[in-house]
This record gives sequence, structure tokens and C-alpha cells, in this order.
Amino acid sequence: MYSFHATKEDLDAYYEKTIEAYKRVYDRLGIGDETYVTFASGGAFTKFSHEFQTICDAGEDIIYLHREKNIAINEEVIDEAVAELGINRNELEPIKTAETGNIFNFGSQKTDEMGLYYTDKDGKQQSLYIGSYGIGITRAMGVIAEKLSDEKGLVWPVAIAPYKVYLVSIGKVAEKADELYETLQKAGVTVLYDDRDERPGAKFADAELIGLPYRVTMSERLLAENKLEFTVRNSGQTELLTLDELLAKIA
Repeated sequence: MYSFHATKEDLDAYYEKTIEAYKRVYDRLGIGDETYVTFASGGAFTKFSHEFQTICDAGEDIIYLHREKNIAINEEVIDEAVAELGINRNELEPIKTAETGNIFNFGSQKTDEMGLYYTDKDGKQQSLYIGSYGIGITRAMGVIAEKLSDEKGLVWPVAIAPYKVYLVSIGKVAEKADELYETLQKAGVTVLYDDRDERPGAKFADAELIGLPYRVTMSERLLAENKLEFTVRNSGQTELLTLDELLAKIA
């Protein structure tokens, strides 16, 4: 995303709003608590840019973090940034991170070099102020996979899971399981339906590997009790619910 502004003040205000909006995005992605707005190189156009760096052992960057002041600095600009911010380098903690987004406040330098201006109400040419903003979609996805997983597989946050429910049918319950699938769909619940002729253990293992937020299991034994087995992926907690209780919990 790019934004164009008539004044430096307008760009600065929009830039700060975008930072806050991006923080909310990372919160919804499930990695907001460990993603930091980080001082980084501004390249040829500005002294500093800002990166969104997420703590991750598989990352390729090192940032220096002041947790108390919520200040993060990319290793590549540590000397300049420390001097600019007036902080003690000894107070900073080096941490391995992965860059999942970046934003640039270019001021008017980039548009001036391009010869890109606007005409004001008095008919005079004026400089444009420009900002550039980007979230690394595939990089963020890789970090989510690295951080939000366990020894069994992925653990998708509800907000971004490709499906909300992994539906498992066991035994001769195809007709009822089909009905449940349709009921969940009509209730607005996205479902990955495992109706394979496969052992229950294999289905459960695949459910954990794929890591959807909830697993719902239907079997002949459960049907006899008018119950469904409901399992939460990130905690492993399991309970037996009626259909109405299930819908109330996840729809």
C-alpha cells in the first residue's frame, strides 16, 4: 500500500495510524504479543524505516530489544539508532527474529526525485509526501507455522484457520455425519470433513497435524448417547456435547 499526502503532518499522522492498524492485524494473526515495531535501515530515501519483527528461532535477523520502553532496533542500524534515541546499548537485549512486514515514511524525497508533484488551489506545484506499507503474507504464514505448532503439528488460531472444524466420522455413521456437515455449513461454520475409510487413529493424527481449531467426532457409540465429541486443538481439552451445545460453542 502507498499513501500520498499534501503535507508532512498529514503523512506522519497517517503513518502512525497504519502502525496501529498493522499491530491489530498481527494480534489477529496470533503473533502480536511477540511482534515489535523495529527501527531499521531506510535505504536511499530515509534515515530509518520501520519493520515488524517477530521473535522466532527460525528467523534470519537480530534485533535489540528494550522491553521496558518497548523499543526495538535492527542490528543493522544499532549504532545510529542508539545515538538517535539517546538510550544505553547495554540495556538492550539481542533476540533472533523474522521480519513479517515493513513500512517507510519517505517524506517528499522520493516523489521529488521522480518529478511527481501536485498542483495546489493557487495553481502552484507542490511536493507530495509518500508512505509505503507492506505485510509479508508468506513470511507471516511461515512464522505462524514455526511459532504456533507443537510436536503433533500446526495449531491454527481461529481467526485465520482455513477451516474452523475438522469433522471425523467413525464407523457406519455416514448419513448422520453428512447431515452434521450440512448443519455446520448452514450455521456458518467452515468444515474439513474426513469421511475416509481409515482407522480412527489415523484420522485423529491427521487432524492434529493439520491443526484446525476444533475437532468434532461422530461415532456409533456417541450417536447412541446423542452426543458428539468436541476437542480443542490448542489445549487438547475434550468434552461430549449435544448438537445444540456444539453449535452454541462454535457457531
